[in-house]
Amino acid sequence: MWQAIWLIVAKDFAIERRSRQMLAAMLVFSILVILIFNFALELDARARLNTTAGILWSTFAFAGTLGLNRSMALEAENKSMDGLLSAPIDRSAIFFGKFIGNLMFMIIVEAITLPIYSVLYNVNLIDLRLIGVLLLGSIGYASVGTLLSAMAVQTRTRDLLLPVLLFPIVIPLLVAAVRASSGILNGSPIDFILPAVNLMIVFDLVMIALAYMFFDYIVEE
Repeated sequence: MWQAIWLIVAKDFAIERRSRQMLAAMLVFSILVILIFNFALELDARARLNTTAGILWSTFAFAGTLGLNRSMALEAENKSMDGLLSAPIDRSAIFFGKFIGNLMFMIIVEAITLPIYSVLYNVNLIDLRLIGVLLLGSIGYASVGTLLSAMAVQTRTRDLLLPVLLFPIVIPLLVAAVRASSGILNGSPIDFILPAVNLMIVFDLVMIALAYMFFDYIVEE
């Protein structure tokens, strides 16, 4: 199963290396958003620090949606998903392969965006606790997004349908992520940050379990 998972991940990276479409779109979008906020909001240092968490998560959420749409669209082209489903592997391997690939693309975008944001906003974002929160949020977002993009990819309005389905479900995750990130950046006590982190962990575990259970039925339909 693990061999099948990593083969799917390697396939996605090989396609991206040749086309250079998904990562480029996500990066351009992310950088454009933080540039717009930087020039549109003329804030002092304290105000910039207070708005950093919201700007970051808004950027990553919308950029992640672009990547999720493109990831499953690649499988819909030339009936690639039919080929994966007919392969003698567990269907859950397809989900975890796509999930890990989407997660890695999000992490790459975040790793490039954070230093750029730090320079533009003069905010130090190199904090292991903040990176941990970003990872927890990305895991939950990628797991739900991979499941829903597999559902939406077969429709004509997949570009519109995925955000409509995705954002209402991930609102608790994004709220908790913004709260935890803001608390870390502002030096809040652990009692303020821990409940949000716990919520993110529970959300990740529940959504990965649900995606594992329902992915087979969704791709069959």
